[in-house]
Amino acid sequence: MPAVHVVSDATGATAHQVVRAALVQFDADLEIRVYPNVNDESMVRQIVSQVAQEGGFIVHTLVLPQLRELMLEEGRLCGVHTIDLMGPLLTRLSLLLATPPKAQPGLARQLEDSYYRRIEAVEFTVRHDDGRNPADLPQAEIVLTGVSRTSKTPVSIYLSYQGWRVANVPIVLGVDPPSQLFQVDPRRVVAFTVRPERLAVLRTARLRSRGLDPLNQHLPYVDLEHIRQELAYSQEIFRRVPEWPVVDVTNKPVEETASEVVNLIHHRQAQ
Repeated sequence: MPAVHVVSDATGATAHQVVRAALVQFDADLEIRVYPNVNDESMVRQIVSQVAQEGGFIVHTLVLPQLRELMLEEGRLCGVHTIDLMGPLLTRLSLLLATPPKAQPGLARQLEDSYYRRIEAVEFTVRHDDGRNPADLPQAEIVLTGVSRTSKTPVSIYLSYQGWRVANVPIVLGVDPPSQLFQVDPRRVVAFTVRPERLAVLRTARLRSRGLDPLNQHLPYVDLEHIRQELAYSQEIFRRVPEWPVVDVTNKPVEETASEVVNLIHHRQAQ
């Protein structure tokens, strides 16, 4: 039985799915052959010639106009039916948007890859929030560290939406961080600090949002002297690895801090 020959300048996944969707309407087990990465005229001629000998027809999603025209011409010369899934849609969109298409093969695949990378990055970041799964720290592209409420989690999540795999490790007074933190490439670690008065305000607001009154309960978590001790201890930890840059996040929005982190990572990796 003749086959349906799917020709694409990328993976061919789009045309393959369309053909499969159409075949559902028929009681036929038709073979689908995929020819990916077809990006020059000689490949088009060779495929059309082969299909002319074997039988069947061609379904293609070529974005380059010259290849689409050649496919049509070669098909007519060789008696092979060709179905252009991409050309008519590109033409209509070009008229609607009053702009020509980019004619860059594989853009859809690039967008799909970028989407799945962001999903994977978000999942990684959530699994490695607040010091969880420290054995995986070497797999992180960025590791943030600092005392509680220094924006580590919101910055981590923000960066993960941009495709970065981020882990964050809290610094707790008197407790050694996990040993894996010091095994990470120091070019991928950024330390956070903040002014103690600002940190006290942030922590007080956090407790009140949970229905607690920190002033009546005298919690060390919001005690200014205790906070100073925490920050001093975090500086001791940071000095163990002089290559770690320390970013002061006082009154900085998440977006600004995240941008600073990325710039630091890029600059240090370039060095």
